[in-house]
Amino acid sequence: MYKTMSPLSLIYHIHISRQISVSEASTHSLTSDPGSTDLTDFWSTDTHSKMVKICCIGAGYVGGPTMAVIALKCPDIQVAVVDISVPRITAWNSDTLPIYEPGLDDVVKQCRGKNLFFSTEVEKHVCEADIVFVSVNTPTKTRGLGAGKAADLTYWESAARMIADVSKSDKIVVEKSTVPVKTAEAIEKILTHNSKGINFQILSNPEFLAEGTAVQDLFHPDRVLIGGRETPGGEKAIATLKSVYAHWVPDHNIITTNLWSAELSKLAANAFLAQRISSVNAMSALCEATGANVNQVAYAVGKDTRIGPKFLNASVGFGGSCFQKDILNLVYICECNGLPEVAEYWKQVIKINDYQKSRFVNRVVASMFNTVSNKKIAILGFAFKKDTGDTRETPAIDVCKGLLGDKACVSIYDPQVTEDQIQRDLTLNKFDWDHPIHLQPMSPTAVKQVTVVWDAYEATKDAHAVCILTEWDEFKNLDYKRIYDGMQKPAFIFDGRNVVDLEKVREIGFICYSIGKPLDAWLKDMPAVA
Repeated sequence: MYKTMSPLSLIYHIHISRQISVSEASTHSLTSDPGSTDLTDFWSTDTHSKMVKICCIGAGYVGGPTMAVIALKCPDIQVAVVDISVPRITAWNSDTLPIYEPGLDDVVKQCRGKNLFFSTEVEKHVCEADIVFVSVNTPTKTRGLGAGKAADLTYWESAARMIADVSKSDKIVVEKSTVPVKTAEAIEKILTHNSKGINFQILSNPEFLAEGTAVQDLFHPDRVLIGGRETPGGEKAIATLKSVYAHWVPDHNIITTNLWSAELSKLAANAFLAQRISSVNAMSALCEATGANVNQVAYAVGKDTRIGPKFLNASVGFGGSCFQKDILNLVYICECNGLPEVAEYWKQVIKINDYQKSRFVNRVVASMFNTVSNKKIAILGFAFKKDTGDTRETPAIDVCKGLLGDKACVSIYDPQVTEDQIQRDLTLNKFDWDHPIHLQPMSPTAVKQVTVVWDAYEATKDAHAVCILTEWDEFKNLDYKRIYDGMQKPAFIFDGRNVVDLEKVREIGFICYSIGKPLDAWLKDMPAVA
């Protein structure tokens, strides 16, 4: 019987039959718990010769690592990651992956060429796939209706139309990108009206990865969220995708909802996390004004079990590809649904983040005799957080632009970010970073006042000040006496991540400012104007 089924129908049949007949399931070495289906043993038997195939459109920070882990945990599923960017796919097939993520190299090398493939043959792999993940860019619109807030679904719509055009068999289409609520409905309409009799089921399976720990997040997720239509077909599709994750994720960590709840849950999660950061950053300003220590305040607050300690580290501000974009998207959705008060509430999270960055720049300029013109400022760290090379919405962009606006000469060191990327970030217009690289300006004009070096000591040599903007571990262990000896005097440290030991660097001779920490006499005499 199984030989006549398509791979997709086979998955459906296995999942449903296991719930009906435990004895039949055990004949194929399947457990009686539908949440922990082990399809690997069944697929490897002689009754079914064709591998189930997964294709992911988009080989970026989400698609690449997610598919690599699925391939590792599901050796009898063939996984193809496709992208129209030849350089990106070439990098995925090389020894130097296009993204830096601890542990990712090992995962990719274990599976690549076996059941994990990276390819530019987008249509071929989409046509052959049983499950298609879509992980394309959803940038913030820069013009037209909703400009500056709404998500631009151009790439998602193009992907949906292409899936409809090339498909010759039924497919499950999975939203992996962060999308506005009701996007699935729009995609469903495109696929339905172009289906040529093919059945498509749409699922929402948002990612909850933290860059720097993405591989571990995939190995041990807090939860896997799958949303689908509350119809027989939708429930079968949910069960199918759940069966994939059940290879390694416990059943109680796989949550199933309707489509709209899954889509909104992603936006809500990022909004809540960003809100916590903005809350502690708002408190950091008050701590400086009153002589309190934000680390001590955050520790005391975090010991409350109702609040918890995570995301309470004061800093120069949050960055990354999701927080600002998702909150702006949430604001737009609230406005469109006649909820202006709710929209204003979430706008404040962004406003505090912008305020924190401008407050940091003002502190630097005010402390240095109210000018940084022609002064060398060393920037340690350009990525938005440690253990990643990602610079999307990094606070370093706004801080550097603020200093450059006052005619500073900026010397930048980051262990994972290239000079080309830094120059692009400092010259691109806002939100352009989220468009595919081939649609961005090919050769942005380099900023002459910016130099990029590959050594922290070179960056700080002859500098008037050091700004720490990423919490790389190596910055905690630098020889600050050596740095001090090589700098102009007075020598300043502006610690935007609370990395340095304040007492030690002040003993060396630095005038040091740390976010939310009590100010020394020099800084009290030269208050920053926000």
